[in-house]
Amino acid sequence: MSASDALPAAAPRTAVDRFLAIVERAGNLLPHPATLFFLLTVFVVIASAIAAQFDLSVAHPKTGEPVVPVNLLSVDGLQRIMGGLVTNFTGFAPLGTVLVALIGIGVAEHSGFIGACLRIVVLNAPRFLLTPIVVFAGVMSNMASEIGYVLLVPLAGLLYVAAGRHPILGIAAAFAGVSGGYSANLLLGTIDPLLSGLSQEAARIVDPTYTVSAAANMYFMQASTPVITLLGWWVTEKIVARRFPDGSYGKGDEKIEPISGAEKRGLAWAGIATVIFTAALLAATVPEGGWLRIPGEPDTLKALAPFLGGIVALIFIGGALIGIAYGVGAGTIKSDADVIKGMSTSMGTLASYLVLVFFAAQFVALFNWTNLGLIFAVEGAETLKSLGLAKIPLLLGFILLTATVNLAMGSASAKWALMAPVFIPMFMLLGYSPEVTQTAYRVGDSVTNIISPMMSYFAIVIAFLQRYEPKAGIGTVVATMIPYSITFLIGWSALFALWIGFGWELGPNAPLVYVPTGG
Repeated sequence: MSASDALPAAAPRTAVDRFLAIVERAGNLLPHPATLFFLLTVFVVIASAIAAQFDLSVAHPKTGEPVVPVNLLSVDGLQRIMGGLVTNFTGFAPLGTVLVALIGIGVAEHSGFIGACLRIVVLNAPRFLLTPIVVFAGVMSNMASEIGYVLLVPLAGLLYVAAGRHPILGIAAAFAGVSGGYSANLLLGTIDPLLSGLSQEAARIVDPTYTVSAAANMYFMQASTPVITLLGWWVTEKIVARRFPDGSYGKGDEKIEPISGAEKRGLAWAGIATVIFTAALLAATVPEGGWLRIPGEPDTLKALAPFLGGIVALIFIGGALIGIAYGVGAGTIKSDADVIKGMSTSMGTLASYLVLVFFAAQFVALFNWTNLGLIFAVEGAETLKSLGLAKIPLLLGFILLTATVNLAMGSASAKWALMAPVFIPMFMLLGYSPEVTQTAYRVGDSVTNIISPMMSYFAIVIAFLQRYEPKAGIGTVVATMIPYSITFLIGWSALFALWIGFGWELGPNAPLVYVPTGG
């Protein structure tokens, strides 16, 4: 049987194909996310003037004082817009954290450390554990931004060929872990400070002093990692493997390069650097007088506030140190110029992100200035209260809403920049913490990535599939990945409902409820 036999070649268009064609056309009608934020900013300015004319007013949930719209089309409003254009951008919470973290990660990536780690994990996998290890490696790759898409996904195809299995099966398993399990991880990555920064900005619409830690969802996401791994394993072997059975590819001449002697030496050096770095962190956090603790604080989590607040800096330092150690050992870093090149390369990949952030920052700032977010949140909270929905059904509904929106707008940060200023204040006024809302968002945002043509790496995955099946297209990807999407949605939502039901903390100092501090 050839690769073509494993696919429904020239199959009639199914209901799923027709639905996705509609989604694709609708998504293509949307402008670029940066343009979308610009248009939304213009809309907010106009809406503020209209709202001001109607004398809208609500009572502030903390102080009881009346809150009225601020007209940004007035002389004062236009002057404020002009004066804040630069500071809105430079003061945008996610910007600095993402840039700092990626500088360190860039060194580790450029040196070859991350790639070598992924290869050594999958190369040493026993055959029966190949799939769960590939899914797990995909989940863990997200700590280094989106390297899993361009490295692990094609690597998995080669690995499965070498193992006598269908390469599309390996690509599907890797893609499911990297993209479908995007928010799960045992460690913190660049997505954590990015989303927490947006959540914090949104929370301060209601509570100007509220802080959302980058580790706000850490416990839940750590628990999600084995769940996503097991679900991905089950779907791969029980559902997807029936379409791409072992031996159906018919080619086995593609090779995956083993770890070279230089790479082994680099990994040894990186291991030593990791041990030293870990020992330094333990010395700074475990002893009573550790310099990353608050002296005399009896509560362990509160005592570790300096450590938690410095997570982004630690990602930068750890990534840079371990990457340099690997590069020196492997011979990929020969001078300080190579280190700077790695940092510069990671920054170069953020050009489009910086443009997006500029417009997103203006939208968020102006939306906050108008008071429209707080007004809508108060009114929306009253509406939700009147519906009488219980906590878990309400939050599960938000997960489903996010998963649906994700089909038309793939960027996690762009969507959250739009949704957080509305839903976080709304749920805060219902008594749910920003951390809970952010967790629900992350579940919904992840599960439909793998079937969304709007996801930025979707086209690359199609290209990877076409290496083994030239006729593969959007329908191939969706038909292959939709079992993962449905299973992840059900299984991850069930875990979330169970977690909320038992009242467990989502992360360090990340409560489930929001209690106003009083004004």
